[in-house]
This record gives sequence, C-alpha cells and structure tokens, in this order.
Amino acid sequence: MTQTHQYIDRTSGRVCNEPLFADRIIQWLYHPVREKAPQLFQLLTGSGASKLLGFFNYDLALATKVLGNQQFLREAGVDLRECLEPPRKLDTARKVFERKIRYWNCRPMPEQPHAILSPADARVIVGSLDENSCMEIKGKFFSFEELLGEQKTCWLNCFARGDFSLFRLTPDKYHYNHCPVSGKVVDYYQLDGCFHSCNPQAIISAATPFSKNRRVVTIIDTDVEGGSGVGYVAMLEIVALMIGDIVQCYSTCCYDNPEPMKIGMFLTKGAPKSLYRPGSSTDILLFEKGRIEFAADLLENRLRQDVQSRFSAGFQTPLVETDIQVRSLLGTALQPKSKHQGAHHD
Repeated sequence: MTQTHQYIDRTSGRVCNEPLFADRIIQWLYHPVREKAPQLFQLLTGSGASKLLGFFNYDLALATKVLGNQQFLREAGVDLRECLEPPRKLDTARKVFERKIRYWNCRPMPEQPHAILSPADARVIVGSLDENSCMEIKGKFFSFEELLGEQKTCWLNCFARGDFSLFRLTPDKYHYNHCPVSGKVVDYYQLDGCFHSCNPQAIISAATPFSKNRRVVTIIDTDVEGGSGVGYVAMLEIVALMIGDIVQCYSTCCYDNPEPMKIGMFLTKGAPKSLYRPGSSTDILLFEKGRIEFAADLLENRLRQDVQSRFSAGFQTPLVETDIQVRSLLGTALQPKSKHQGAHHD
C-alpha cells in the first residue's frame, strides 16, 4: 500500500499530501501481528491508554516544546490570524488544538437559504446508505446498525437507505464542531466504545472502526418552524485515539454562555455545538433518503483516480477526501416538507 495519503484542497483545487502524525506508531499498533494479540490490542485502544497518550502528547512540557511552537504551527497550517487568543497564549499543544477562532469572519456561511453546512474543519467523504447506489461505501467505514445503536430501531428505519457524510478531523484542525442545520433536538444519547485512531491506515486495518468507537448521537428535526427543511439529521461525534472528551457547549453568540445538549432545545445553523479534547476525531452526518443533494465538487473529487489515497488503495475503489471548512457548503436540502412520513422517536 502507498505510504502517501493525498486529498484535494477545496479552495485551490490542489492535490495535497497529508502529514500523518505518529504514522509509524499507528502502523505498528494496527499491524496484523498486534491485532492477533486481542488483549493487548484492546488495552492499547481503550480509554486508559488513550488518555495516557493524550497526556504525554498534549500536557507534558516535552509536548509543549515539540508541538506547541511556531514551527509546528506553521507546518500544521494553523493560521494564527484566525485565533481569538494571541499567539503567545497558545503555548501548549492542547491550547493549540482547543483554540477558538473568529469564525463569524473567517468561516462565512453560504447565502443559499437551503444550504446544509459542514460541521467541522475536516477532510470529508460523502456517500450513500443505499446498497443499490453507486455511492454506497458504508460497510467500509462503519456498520450502519452498530453506528446508531442496534436498539434504536426508529432511527435505523428513519435513515435506512439515506445518505451520509464523514468528516475526519486531523490533529492540526480547529476542533470545535458547529451545527450543520437548524432544528429541534429530538433525541440525544451516548454509546460506549473503543478509541481507534482515525489515521487512514487504522481505518483500513480495523473493520468498521467508527461504529466501534465511543460516540455521541444528536438527532435533529429540521422540518420545524425556523428549521433547515432537510428532514431528520443525525449528527454523530466520534472519539479517536488521544481524544479524552467531547464537550457539548452550544452557543448562539460567539462562544458565550455555552449550554449542554438536551432534548427540546433549538439549534441554529452555524453555531458552535461541541469541542473535542484533543487530538484527532470524526463527525458523521446521516440524512433521510432523498433529502439532500451533496455539492457537486465533493461528489466529483471522491471519484478522482489521479490522487494517491490510502482509502482508494486499501478499499480498492476511488475514495478521495476533500479538505472542507466548517460552515461551508456541504449540500442543499431537497423536497422540504412540513411533516414527516411515519418517523418517530423513543
């Protein structure tokens, strides 16, 4: 398999090489020999090991010297001009990865009234949950039933044969998630699991890792007054190696007066919703069948065969990511309705 992992920068259209942090460690951890020792592998991808690795990488003085300096910030592509805090205060790796930005200036939202937004600064792949669709790839990244929870039959029925988008947040990214749609929270729950890495090598090596990692599920009804009109949307926030926590901190104004998620609250599109602490992580959005049309460039980029993607090589099908900014266009709502057809929740 190629040691290079490339993606497409959405703004410039350039094919870029991704700097894979701790790539040798990940390759060692997910080597078949290690996976044949299940107790050791479970220990290394468990909560305790993940927190310990996070401590060494983001909190120790050594991590500050190695990661939290100007050279690292430049290499990681961190634009200090976006940050609310002055550069001198970003003196540890943890502070860099949990930074706040002036998103109201540097991450403008599209003007289209039915626009659905990216929830994060991330590398995105879009696809279908319909086995008859040429875009169906869910079995490669996650098990659909396992992802939402096998007991959540109402939501499994709701999103069956729908569409999804998968956002991989690399360690250098801005780690706040924002609301991709406007609507009312009708369900909110957590599912326990592992802490698999979201490094491309780990995703290919570990079968359906995203439905096995610890995750938070927020179900949003957008067919309400003031909503985005795209049906029910499931937003899954998924931990990864060295992510210690997912902090729910919804705010309607900048980052002020953060609120935890709760059923019944109304979410405004583009507002901050949560924060990963710290490291790499993944968001997944699920949409009902026929309710979203993904942006054309994301669909076209995914099928590029001139890009060296580890996903394409490992899964033997074109799977190319696009680097996307939070609050930018993911797709457009289709068939706005005032009522759902048979959908309900527990």
